[in-house]
Amino acid sequence: MDDDTGTSTPAPVLAVRGLTKRYPGVLALDGMDLEVRPHEVVGLIGENGAGKSTLLKSLVGLARPDAGSIAVRGETVRLRGVAHAASVGIGMVFQEQSLVPNITVAENIMLGSEGAGVRGGLFRWKRMAELAQVQLDKIGSAVSPRARTDSLTFAQRQMVEVAKVLALEERTAHEPVVLLDEPTSVLERDEVETLFAQVRRLRERASVVFVSHRLDEVLEISDRVYVLRNGRVVAEVNPAEVDATDLHHLLIGRESTHSHYHDDAQQEAAGEVRLSVRDLQTAGCDKVSFEIHVGEVLGVAGVQGSGREELCRALFGAVPRARGQVLLDGKRVKLDSPRGAVLAGIGYVPSERRTEGVVSAMSVKENLSMAHVGAVCRGPMIDGRREHDLVDKWVSRLGIRTPSGDTRIGTLSGGNQQKVVLARWMISDHLRLLILDHPTRGLDVGAKSEVYELIRELAASGCAVLLLSDTLEEALAMSHRVLVMKDGQVTACLDAPRGAKPDPVAIMEAMV
Repeated sequence: MDDDTGTSTPAPVLAVRGLTKRYPGVLALDGMDLEVRPHEVVGLIGENGAGKSTLLKSLVGLARPDAGSIAVRGETVRLRGVAHAASVGIGMVFQEQSLVPNITVAENIMLGSEGAGVRGGLFRWKRMAELAQVQLDKIGSAVSPRARTDSLTFAQRQMVEVAKVLALEERTAHEPVVLLDEPTSVLERDEVETLFAQVRRLRERASVVFVSHRLDEVLEISDRVYVLRNGRVVAEVNPAEVDATDLHHLLIGRESTHSHYHDDAQQEAAGEVRLSVRDLQTAGCDKVSFEIHVGEVLGVAGVQGSGREELCRALFGAVPRARGQVLLDGKRVKLDSPRGAVLAGIGYVPSERRTEGVVSAMSVKENLSMAHVGAVCRGPMIDGRREHDLVDKWVSRLGIRTPSGDTRIGTLSGGNQQKVVLARWMISDHLRLLILDHPTRGLDVGAKSEVYELIRELAASGCAVLLLSDTLEEALAMSHRVLVMKDGQVTACLDAPRGAKPDPVAIMEAMV
């Protein structure tokens, strides 16, 4: 094959032609075309709902396309599942993680391909750990292959996911195609660099599809980038010829500017103290004290393990045996359970949306109203009409893209699921504090902008917001003040008024 310059282009190792997939009320893939060539990293970007997840699921046999074809090394295949995809050399690191929590890291990495780890129907645990360690060493992970998977942090589990897929190198005679779906979403920068080094090494005998909402990362690691919109490829670009602003424009059709954070909507917080925390102590927090004012967004900055996630869960009553004094509007509250926090007027949006934020098998309607069932009841029974009207109101108000309130929430894009989770708390008439634990994790730039707008709206209405962010830039842009944590302690608290944000270097020094 020759391109316009006369240079020979290698035949694709993976080719998608006219791929179409429909779900009830949704056209997820609309005749999509793309290809992956040998030994290259192909970036894939698009807003939530653009078709990225459906495409990846089709490539590993988890979704059956209605039309179109998938060819691997020139041979058309109809993938019947993950095992079949692996047999032709396609593996995937899933965004929401696919590890089995109650078995060891080694068992997860070698699951289904134990090989020399099993003899005569019996596990050879030492050999299994050795085989898994080979994969962990590839990415420089310090995780023990003998550790139980549910004892690991989210970031550690993500690295185990990568190690598991890299085992394809030993399991197939073909050069593998590795699909990475948001692999860096919870990784610190040094972990991202480790992963990128591994991706570059892997490219020597494999091809990689890299999906991320972090546009700078896509530009850094990719050889070519496909831009998706409404189930179709709308652009194919060379990373050397574009920047993040160009990609942003291709994604949503408007320039990326600082108004992305809705700076003009940031209002001064009221003087009254909404939440006062004194000497809060848990396994991850050491006598943490701070205040949040009415209408204030308080950002909390810190690296993984700094204690900020533990702080959020403790304030929502999800950490047992937390000690310290917590005052809400001047009245002492005992937050020993999430139910008690909700009754006190505290809401919580967790970072792991699919496992803690929504019940995937339930409908949009049920997920939206579950925290405030009383709002849709007449007497002891749920009033169907009242529930329907409430859901329609918030679906319309927040622009939630769903065929109906009865649609299973697991079929929606991540951004629309997050809007449902936010609406769950916004329907309350007595919400006084909303805790947001990485609310934009895994969202595209358009969905992030919409979430930022909702945060501004909540603060303007008088609700206090405690915000944990994926990036320092986001924390600075969205907050009135930034609380910095390190090793379970508060190391700094900096004012961040509109037009006079603190120096990120000062925050980094307090973080590390």
